[in-house]
Amino acid sequence: MLVSWHLQAATLIHNFKGYQTTDSALEKFNALVFDQGKVLAAGDYATLNRRYPEAERIDAGGKTLLPGLIDAHGHVLGLGRLQQQLELRDLDLPQTLQSIKQFSEKLEPDTWLIGRGWNQVLWPGKQFPTSAQLDALDIDQPIWLRRIDGHAGWANSAALKRAGIDKSTRSPDGGEIIRGSDGQPTGVLIDNAMALLEKAIPAPSLAQDKESLKSAFDLALSLGLTGIHDAGIDASTLRAYRELAREKAIPLRLYPMISVDNDSLSELLQAGHIGSPAERLYVRSIKLSADGALGSRGAALLEPYHDRPGEKGLLLYPEAEILSLLKLATDNGFQVNVHAIGDRANHIVLNHLETLNKARDQKALRHRVEHAQVLTPEDIPRFPRLNLIASMQPTHATSDKNMAGDRLGEERLAGAYAWQTFLQQGTRIAGGSDFPVEPPNPLYGIHAAVTRRDRQGAPDQGWRADEAMTLEQALRAFTLDAAYASHQEKVIGSLEPGKFADFILLDRDIFTIDPQEIWQAQVVETWVEGEKVFAR
Repeated sequence: MLVSWHLQAATLIHNFKGYQTTDSALEKFNALVFDQGKVLAAGDYATLNRRYPEAERIDAGGKTLLPGLIDAHGHVLGLGRLQQQLELRDLDLPQTLQSIKQFSEKLEPDTWLIGRGWNQVLWPGKQFPTSAQLDALDIDQPIWLRRIDGHAGWANSAALKRAGIDKSTRSPDGGEIIRGSDGQPTGVLIDNAMALLEKAIPAPSLAQDKESLKSAFDLALSLGLTGIHDAGIDASTLRAYRELAREKAIPLRLYPMISVDNDSLSELLQAGHIGSPAERLYVRSIKLSADGALGSRGAALLEPYHDRPGEKGLLLYPEAEILSLLKLATDNGFQVNVHAIGDRANHIVLNHLETLNKARDQKALRHRVEHAQVLTPEDIPRFPRLNLIASMQPTHATSDKNMAGDRLGEERLAGAYAWQTFLQQGTRIAGGSDFPVEPPNPLYGIHAAVTRRDRQGAPDQGWRADEAMTLEQALRAFTLDAAYASHQEKVIGSLEPGKFADFILLDRDIFTIDPQEIWQAQVVETWVEGEKVFAR
C-alpha cells in the first residue's frame, strides 16, 4: 500500500468545543485533523490522537470551533468603499448633520462627500430629509448620502446641480424624484432615480476598487467570514475580481452574482461560468432586483402601504422585462438570484420562475429569492415545488421591527420575515447580512435569527418570536445551506472529510451562553484551507 508523503504534515487541532451541521444532524467534536488544506477527520481527540500519531498538534485552549461562516448576501465593494466614506448608521438627525459637517472638513476641495446609513424612521416625525438641511451646513462639496437600505439617496443642491436634476427632470420608470409642493426636487431620490445623480460622480479607478475589495476581505476574515456571495456586481468589479484571482490575492471564497444592469450582460452570460466550486472565485449566477425596499416605500405591494394609502411601491423593471432577463440567464445555465421584498414583487417572481420551470426543469439551478421578505401565506409553499432557496438576512427583521408594522399593518405581517415557516416546509435558508446595509458581523445575524431581538435586547420576548430559528438552524443557514446556495456544499459548509479546512475559533461557546449574548462572541482566529489568515 502506498503511504502518502504528506502524512507527516497533517495538523491535529484539539481541546476545543466543536459544532457543525451536516445533512443528518448537529455534530459535536473536540478534534480536527487536516492536511494539504483539506479535512481528514473531525471527531473525538482520543481516537484521532491514536490514528494520527505523527500529526503536528495545536492546543486550541478550550475555545469554540465552527466551520467558516458564509454570508450569502453582501456587497463587498460597497463595504470596502465605506471604510473611506461617511457612515451614518443609527444616528438621529442632529447627529447626522453634525457628522456630515465634521467629515467635510477632512475632504479635499471639489471632491464629493459620499456616505450612507441614514434612516429617517429613527427620527422624530419619520420624514425624509431635504437638500435644504444639507445646504444649511454651508459645505462647498457636492454631497450624496445613500439611505441605510441603499434604495434611496439624499443630495445637496450642489450635487443636484452637477447631475442636472431640476424641476423639469422626469422621474424614470422604477424610480421617483421626491418633490415639494412647488414641484422642485427636495433632494431625495428613490431607486432608479438614484442613477440620474450617481452618473455625475467620478468613478473610482480599477486600482482603487481592488484596494477597496482587499479592505473588505480583511474585515470579513476578522469577523469569521470565509465565504461571501456578492449580491450584484458590474463588469468593472468582475474585472477587479479576476485580476485579484490571477494575483492570488483573494484570501476567502467569493461567489459574485452578475448584475443584470450590465451593458454587456449577454456577452458575460454567453462566456459561461467562471471558476469551479473549489476555486476562490466562482461565478455562475445573476442578480436582478425586482423592487425597492420597505423603509423607503419602494417595495412592491399587492395592496397599498398601510401608512401611505395612495402608494404600492415600485417595480424596478416591467414584468415582461423581468421574465426575459431571467430567461436569458437560465438559457445560459446561470442560477438566478432575484431581490424581492414586497408581496407583489415576490408573487411576480414566483410566477416567472414557474413559467421558466414549465418550459424546462429549473430545479438543478437552485434559483434563489433574495430577501423573500414579505409574502402572502399562499405564496410561501411555492418555494419547495421549485426547489427555491430563501436567501434571508436575519438582522433585517430586528432593524425593521419598528417600521414593518407601520408599512404593512399587522395582518400582512403573517408572511413577513417568516423563517420558521420556510424551514418547516423544507425550504433551505441561506443566511446573510446585506452588508453594508447591516453590519457585516455574521454573529449578529445568528443572534437575530435565534432571538428575534435587537442587540439591546428589545423586544423582551422577541418580535414575532414564533418565526425564530433554533441555533442549529441558524448555524446551518450561515454554513451548509449557504454553501448549497452557491453549489459548493461538496467542498465547504461543514468540516467533513475531503472538504476544505475552513474554520473559526470563538472566545465563547454560543451553544451554552445566554442567546442574547451570541452577538458579543469574538472571533479569535480564522483559517482558510488549513492556513491561519486572521488572529486577534
